[in-house]
Amino acid sequence: MALELQGCCTLLSVFDMPTSIRFYRDVLGFQIVSASDPEPEGHFDWCWLKLNDVALMLNTAYERSRRPPAPDPTRIAAHSDTQIYIGCQDLDAACQYLRATGLDVKGPVVRPFGMKQLFFKDPDGYQMCLQWTA
Repeated sequence: MALELQGCCTLLSVFDMPTSIRFYRDVLGFQIVSASDPEPEGHFDWCWLKLNDVALMLNTAYERSRRPPAPDPTRIAAHSDTQIYIGCQDLDAACQYLRATGLDVKGPVVRPFGMKQLFFKDPDGYQMCLQWTA
């Protein structure tokens, strides 16, 4: 019997929720669907974000009372193994917009397998790729 699965939502562990909310909501345009004990300015430990049919969840890596003053470099380095691919039809406009926000954007480039792709990182070092069929 085949399972009838629908949708997918990635959970990312973040160091500073307000910084992540400013990136995902204010730069990329996601909306907060739900959050744990929401407080002003993004001070909560978990949230569910959506933008059209793209869903992400963010969870703080540390409880607020136990958060170190700076991210653990080893932990952040491991985030480079995680890549989030999101469809975006107008990559040239996306590239121009993201660069105007100050992000270090690579591309867009057309890959041999027929995808046009644009790469950048979120505040926690997760690799983001916006892509569309070339």
